[in-house]
Formats: sequence, C-alpha cells, structure tokens
Amino acid sequence: MSARTYLDAGGRAPLHPRARQAFDAATDEGWADPRRLHAEGRRARLLLDGARESLAGALGCRTEEVHLSAHHTASLHAAVLAISRGRRRIGARVVVSAVERSAVLAAARFVADETPAGRRTAGLPDGVDTVGVDRWGRVDLDRWQEAVSRRGVALAALQHANGEVGTLQPLGEAYGHARAAGVPLVVDAGASVGHVPVQDTWDALAADPADWGGPAGVAVLAVRSRVRAVRAWPEDEDPWFPGGVSVPAALAAAAALQAVLADRERADPDRRALVDLVRSSVARTVPDVEVVGHADDRLPHIVTFSCLYVDGEALLTELDRRGYAVGSGSACTSGTLEPSHVLGAMGTLTHGNVRLVLPRGTVRDDVERFLHDLPEAVAEVRRMIGATGL
Repeated sequence: MSARTYLDAGGRAPLHPRARQAFDAATDEGWADPRRLHAEGRRARLLLDGARESLAGALGCRTEEVHLSAHHTASLHAAVLAISRGRRRIGARVVVSAVERSAVLAAARFVADETPAGRRTAGLPDGVDTVGVDRWGRVDLDRWQEAVSRRGVALAALQHANGEVGTLQPLGEAYGHARAAGVPLVVDAGASVGHVPVQDTWDALAADPADWGGPAGVAVLAVRSRVRAVRAWPEDEDPWFPGGVSVPAALAAAAALQAVLADRERADPDRRALVDLVRSSVARTVPDVEVVGHADDRLPHIVTFSCLYVDGEALLTELDRRGYAVGSGSACTSGTLEPSHVLGAMGTLTHGNVRLVLPRGTVRDDVERFLHDLPEAVAEVRRMIGATGL
C-alpha cells in the first residue's frame, strides 16, 4: 500500500498544528536562556512562565505547582522518589495498582530497595503493596483502602486511565481512601490529560504533552504545595528538574493542550464512535479474539484486543506491511520479551495483542479499511505458524 494509516498515537501523537505554530514563534522570540537578566533572557522567561500558567489552568492548580521535565518517565520517577523521601519518618511502603506504568512500578521498587537496613531493624515498614484489578483493569477499591490504611505507607500511586486498554480508574474513591489515611496520591495522567476531564483528586500529577499532540522533549509534573517532598539530587534554580527545559517546547505543549481542550467536546464523540465500531467489528469478524478494557468507562480513543494462536510481533509486522501503524502491549514485541503485566493482571490473553490509539482527525474510512484487512492479516499470521483448523 502506498498510503499509510497511523493508529498508534499513544504517548506520541502527531504534532498538533497549534503546537507547531507556537514552537516556531517561540524559536524566534524565546531562544535565549530564561535564566539570564538581559532583554532576550527576560523575554524567554515570560514565555516559559506563560506556558506554565496555561498548563496550570488546564490542570486546575497554581502556576508555582507546575514543573517541567524532559520526559514523562522522569516526572514519574521524581514524584515517587521525592515524595517518599519526604515521608521517611512515616515509613517506606509504597502502594500501587497492578496495572501501573512500568516507570511507576520501577520507582516504587527503587524506594523499597534503597531503604536503609537500620530503618528496617527499627520496625519501619517498607516494600511495595500491589493491589489487584478486575477483568476490566479497575483497581479493587476494598483492597486499595486496606493497603493505604496500613502502617508505614509513604505514598500511593494510581493511574487516571490505563494507556494500554483505555479503562478509567475509580480515582475519586481511591483518592478519598488515601486522603482519609493521610497518604499522598501520585496520579499518572499521561494517557488521559487532553482526552477526558481530570478532577481535583491528586496530590501529584504527571502529564505527557506528546500524548495530546505536543512535542517530545518536555513533560509536566504538578505537585501540590501542601505535599512534603525531599529531592534526591543537587540543588538548582529549578528545584525539581535541574537545567530546565526548552522554552519553545514548553510553549508548544501548552498551546496544543489549550487547542485539544477547546475541541474535545466536538472531537471525542467521533472517536468514541470509531472505537465502538472497532470493538463490535473485531468481535464479530475475527475468530478466537478477546476485546479487552471496559466498554463504557474508558478513554475515547483507545481500543485493545488479543488474538489467540497469534504472535504479537508477527501480527504487527503483517499489519505494518499492509500499511497500518498500530501498537501492542503484548509479549514478544521488539520492545520487550515479557508479556504485558497489564493484561496479565487483568487475567486476559497476553499474546497476539493489538492496541489502536486513534489520533484526532482519524476518519471512518481509514478505520473501516483497517477492519476490512484485519481478519485476513490475522489468518495469514496463523497460517504462517500452522495454527489453522484449531
């Protein structure tokens, strides 16, 4: 196929036109070091402060609570490490859901592993409490409440929505339990900001501009002023992310977010309708398939399904050959040799997995063409491994 259809916008959406315009304008006006006192530096500082103010307004927090990092992973690591250090006198136990992003799980394990032996012998609890989820990927609220209420919990982490299957978490209830226990909640909103409203139910929140059409190279971490944090790196003018970020990238991220929020009510029903079309068509036309994630309580643009008797990498390669760029949270892709921990926690198929993340502006014709070609692509991969007539 000469035409390509891009259906893998999770964490790296096409650059929004407003982001491109803002980036170009800021490159002309905000190229100088915003730390300098001359006119060019002050102009760059004004642009950077304007970007942070715009982002704060979109997230519902104060400008001084917004910090800019170079990557979403860096934001998550910094939040977990700094807030847990700020609560060392309480303990070093971290509560997470079983479907958190790998960056969150790795940071939680790091906190537990670096706890000094003397603190363990003093009886201060440490470790990672992983709370299970149901078949749709929603955290078990009873177990969550029990976990955050235990002695020695430094912090809890729960995503707003799962970027692999699209399911929204019961964040309001989970935040209520954490707040009642006096435990700060770190929320990974990397898959949801710009797509669905984010309520005032967090103590620290990480958002990813590349997911809503902003540029790569900048990410957002908002931390409430009431949260005690002790950072584990040298002091700098920027206390959270020493060295700062690109001013044009920051301005482009803010401009893209304002644009997608202004257009969300119009655009999201179209994407929801396309996701509903994929869910129903795949279940009807592809044998031995499981569509995963909640059918209704979900993000508007993500749909995931797993095919039995199919190697995930082979299926993605076959679809790529046919002109479709899709993603996978599955096992045995070029990015990982391990099955998806999200799908495993949900108790669903972990192989032969395909994830579609529809960019804004995706048209029905592209989705219908994909759905027309998908059954043949799955059948071809099954033929290649001799999985026919089963």
